[in-house]
Amino acid sequence: MLDILTNNAHFLLLGPYPNGPIGGLALTLILALLGLAFAFPLGLLLALCRVSPYRLLSAPAVVIVCIVRGVPLVMLVFWSYFLVPELIGHIVSAFTTLVVTLVIYQATYLSEIVRAGIESLPKGQAESARSLGLSYASTMRHVILPQALYNMLPSILSQCVSTVKDTSIGYVISVQELTFSAQQINASLLTQPFQVFLVLALVYFAVCYTFTRWVQVVEQRISHRRASGKMPNVRSFINDSVVQS
Repeated sequence: MLDILTNNAHFLLLGPYPNGPIGGLALTLILALLGLAFAFPLGLLLALCRVSPYRLLSAPAVVIVCIVRGVPLVMLVFWSYFLVPELIGHIVSAFTTLVVTLVIYQATYLSEIVRAGIESLPKGQAESARSLGLSYASTMRHVILPQALYNMLPSILSQCVSTVKDTSIGYVISVQELTFSAQQINASLLTQPFQVFLVLALVYFAVCYTFTRWVQVVEQRISHRRASGKMPNVRSFINDSVVQS
């Protein structure tokens, strides 16, 4: 197993790069970062629509979240890979297909995390802000969201760990991420599948464990700030808004 890791370390980390496109673990991390970078604002928008008092916004958001969360990720990948080219009239690369699928899939889960954070706050927070003259948009932006995102930060970061693992689904459409690279190594060796995929599992474990430890550090810091009373200063913002008005 050590020989497999030593002889194929470059391929697992970077794929065929520089003699070809970047792949392996590097592409896995790129996919995860791109997916999260675009999924977070979309998830935030979906969460705001879900908690909106306007049914015209909340109803479509509920439908989207329920459908996407109720379908396996591999089915979303296949739908994107085969259906989107039919709809737009030209071929979409497997890389783009996977990024778009990850964005949609992760956005629905992030939206539920944010929604839970918003709904966990006392209703008096929003009522107090509105009674002091803040609009609904200002209340959400300056009073509710800062607290909700702060409270749900560990859950949001945990979803990031899940995104790294979800990139492995790109194997089914030949995106040369970490799992696909391991399969190519296995195809070249032929006689050591257990060792190859054990190395793959250990690499995923090392990456995800590192992120998990980081999440635990963030959770501890948030708990410490809560214990010391250093929470987002919403009251001072409301008071400043009233003075300015």
